[in-house]
Amino acid sequence: MRIYHNPACGTSRTVLGMIKDAGIEPEIIEYLKTPPDRTELTALLAKLGLKAREILRKKGTTLETLGLDEAKMTDKQILEAILEHPILMERPIVVKGQKAAVCRPAEKVEPFL
Repeated sequence: MRIYHNPACGTSRTVLGMIKDAGIEPEIIEYLKTPPDRTELTALLAKLGLKAREILRKKGTTLETLGLDEAKMTDKQILEAILEHPILMERPIVVKGQKAAVCRPAEKVEPFL
């Protein structure tokens, strides 16, 4: 199991705690320190079954705070923005095998346990 984690995020910490409480030691990727490259992010989106637009953060640092207009951006441009500014990626994301989920709210991790 892998978790794309931000230790400054309460939900991310909660999800990590739930995983560990289930007796699982996941691979922890602090994606702000080690952001996914294009190949990894594209594979992650495929496992999620989502487009880049669908994993954009809705709070905190957003496209708007960076002076970008989501409505005028293509999915490819949003992917580029996430690659350049990984803080734009919603968190936490949990991956197990070929399945992944944005675990917000934290209870979305339960099927992975």
